[in-house]
Amino acid sequence: MPHKIGFVVVSSSGHEDGFSARELMIHAPTVSGWRSPRFCQFPQEIVLQMVERCRIRKLQLLAHQYMIPSKVEFYISESLPEYFTPYQAERFRRLGYVSLCDNEKTGCKARELKSVYVDAVGQFLKLIFHQNHVNKYNVYNQVALVAVNIIGDPADFGDESNITSREKLIDHYLGHNAEDPALEGTCSGKSDYISPLDDLAFDMYQDPEVAQIIRRLDERKREAVQKERYDYAKKLKQAIADLQKVGERLGRYEVEKRCAVEKEDYDLAKEKKQQMERFRSRVYEQLQLHELVDAEPPLACPSSPHHQPPMRSLPQPEERVTENRRADPFLQEKPSSHRLDMSPQRLTVDRPPPATEPPPKTHPESLPYDERPLPVTRKQLGVAVSEAEKRDALGDEACRADTTGEPEPLTEKALREASSAVDVLGEALVAGAYSRTWSHREDALLTLHKQLTDTPLGTPKEDLKSTLRAAVFLVRRAIRDIVTPVFQASLKLLKMIITQYIPKHKLGRLETAHCVERTIPVLLTRTGDSSARLRVMASNFIQEIALFKEVKSLQVIPSYLVQPLKANSSTHLAMSQMALLARLLRDLGTEGAGFTVDSVMRFSVQALEHRVREVREAAVGMILDLYAQHRALVLEYLPHDDSATRRNVLYKTIFEGFAKIDGRPTDAEMRAQKRAAAEEAEKRKKEEIKALQGQLAALKEMQAEVQEKESEATKAKNQDTQERKAAPPNAPEIPDNHYLDNLCIFCGERNDSFTEEGLDLHYWKHCLMLTRCEHCRQVVEISSLTEHLLTECDQKDGFGRCYRCSEAISKEELPRHVKTRDCNPAKSEKLANRCPLCHENFSPGEEAWKAHLMGPAGCTMNLRRTHVLHKTPMLPPGKGPAATRAGTSGSKVGSKIPTPKGGLSKSSSRTYTKR
Repeated sequence: MPHKIGFVVVSSSGHEDGFSARELMIHAPTVSGWRSPRFCQFPQEIVLQMVERCRIRKLQLLAHQYMIPSKVEFYISESLPEYFTPYQAERFRRLGYVSLCDNEKTGCKARELKSVYVDAVGQFLKLIFHQNHVNKYNVYNQVALVAVNIIGDPADFGDESNITSREKLIDHYLGHNAEDPALEGTCSGKSDYISPLDDLAFDMYQDPEVAQIIRRLDERKREAVQKERYDYAKKLKQAIADLQKVGERLGRYEVEKRCAVEKEDYDLAKEKKQQMERFRSRVYEQLQLHELVDAEPPLACPSSPHHQPPMRSLPQPEERVTENRRADPFLQEKPSSHRLDMSPQRLTVDRPPPATEPPPKTHPESLPYDERPLPVTRKQLGVAVSEAEKRDALGDEACRADTTGEPEPLTEKALREASSAVDVLGEALVAGAYSRTWSHREDALLTLHKQLTDTPLGTPKEDLKSTLRAAVFLVRRAIRDIVTPVFQASLKLLKMIITQYIPKHKLGRLETAHCVERTIPVLLTRTGDSSARLRVMASNFIQEIALFKEVKSLQVIPSYLVQPLKANSSTHLAMSQMALLARLLRDLGTEGAGFTVDSVMRFSVQALEHRVREVREAAVGMILDLYAQHRALVLEYLPHDDSATRRNVLYKTIFEGFAKIDGRPTDAEMRAQKRAAAEEAEKRKKEEIKALQGQLAALKEMQAEVQEKESEATKAKNQDTQERKAAPPNAPEIPDNHYLDNLCIFCGERNDSFTEEGLDLHYWKHCLMLTRCEHCRQVVEISSLTEHLLTECDQKDGFGRCYRCSEAISKEELPRHVKTRDCNPAKSEKLANRCPLCHENFSPGEEAWKAHLMGPAGCTMNLRRTHVLHKTPMLPPGKGPAATRAGTSGSKVGSKIPTPKGGLSKSSSRTYTKR
């Protein structure tokens, strides 16, 4: 039968502060719901995940009174789309849309409730909200949704039947009909009947406390109909009808109290609170709820202290105050008296259409298929504010009322099924285990637990084994029970049998194996239960039993856990199996405990193809954990690591995980390193080009200077020639072509000892402007030492240029040199010269080199400064330093400078070798 489906909000495109989409998970008269951000872009969307894969029969939307979207679209999917999971290609499937009215007729004082009948299977529902209706109240162009309700039934419900065809045939001849309408406890008895208590209108206008009581009484009414207690059912029906009116009135009082609090009228709020308490107490007394709860005959044994009826009919006033305070943080709606209609008479309960009439359908032929509107039932609600009480809050107390009396006798079918257990344990105990009342089932298991615990040691082995097998039969049945206390009692009994009963009586491995093999498969199915509490209990129990030494030696549980996942298995079941396998694999390992690398890897590789993203991610984690222990064996089960394989995101993640485990860089890290190296090389190249451009510009300036000085020297020579012609013939001639004799053209020193051999010795050892290369032993100018090491030296392949200081550094030391960044940065040649000896920058120009290398405050690293410098003799007019530097500068651009025969040869790059 369709019922309300719980859901959680997976994502939303945005929300205003204080109005998160998570408010939609709560249904009650005092919640605010979801609102889009102010001046947001459209469309807005919300994605909901239902607690299980289900078949949706009905969707209900409660719109805001003035923040109304013009249209809402519905999409459904089995799993999240690719923008949530990159390796999942599935997308949402469009169901259609509904249009909402602009609410002008009501003056934006009422809320519209839309009920949409659909028939779709999935687990994820997406709502898309389009542009808002414009009105004077919606100044920020927002859309809002106060509540959403999903009604359906589990999609795999039809697969849960375990009745064999033989048993169905017997029931047919006995006249039993499982689809008897009387057994449904409803007026229609139809499988598609939707209870009005699951309708959104019920929760949105009912006081939460009264709504719980109504649901409990409705369950009792259905049980009474099944037991043919029609007078009691009639009394409950009338009580439910009266309570619905009471709940609506209390809900209205609660909204009025909240309005008073918002206006800071605390006297009115206190008055409303007291009015609610008085009215609630008076109504409870009038309806005689105590008598309604206790009216049924006792069903539990009075002597059993375990079954004192824990359920109370009326919440005490102080408890109600506590509940209200706990709900306060969720009450954020701010009703306005001039905008909202507070009248409860505007509520029209949405009844399902008659069974003979299908839901209304609208399929305009003029519209495309995707644009056809969904069939809806339209209603207008008064101001119904929304927050939700969980349906499961009643829990065990809702069923504890019928906890006195004896269990009903076994049916013929139950007698045939449990005949062996009846022979050993007695019909009374087995009848309790088969009872329709869960408290009797729990009592039977606890009684059996006490019997097995008190069994004396001298009991014959055959009796012990028979009792054990009968108990395991009842435990196996109780494990399937949906009531939590019964399930807990079955686990308690099973644990006692394995850990105490069998070791105490020394029944051996065979009986232990029987217990495990009969119960563990059923327990594994409970790890996929829709209740998170039951899933955790089942998983923890399996893990605890698997580590017990008698069970561990059997190696049975690991064999069940590595069974391949079924394609149609639920998400909860697959995730629980993966998590349990991962935990036990860490506890037991792969050596002699039932797990092997082969079995785990086959299971994990198969799990990589599962439809659920979480299962695939868990399989990746399991493979990585196994690889850390068995590298070579794990690689045998995976495809080769190449570009084609890495197109699969899962395998890419796995192989990158392998690289991290091995300490190797991943592809992303290698790409980042290559990119950084390429950027560094490009930057260095640009620096070199910039430096070369600066050098070229300096050379051009020097060449222009040399040409200018040569032209001045030519003019002076011509003038001297003319003067000699004009002079008397007996005037002595002044020699003009020997001014470079006995002169060092680099340092400018003149000395009579500077003959051919003297100059060679001076160049080789004493000239302050020259130095010897330590790698090729050539004499070079200090100013060109860096270029010599990079381009001309015999060892030039072993040097590289630092992009920071522009000096020649050994390639072995260059990475460390660049990384430390300790060098003094070089400046452009236009701005400064760079000394390769002391690594300092100084003023540009040729004369600056002489001052730096020869001056008293010059280069401290020039070892030749220890020699005594001789002052340069005075040169004849016109042949002084200008002419000397002209010759020196001219050598830089390739001009030939005469050198004494047998002296040093000067190349264009200022490199000198001794002959």
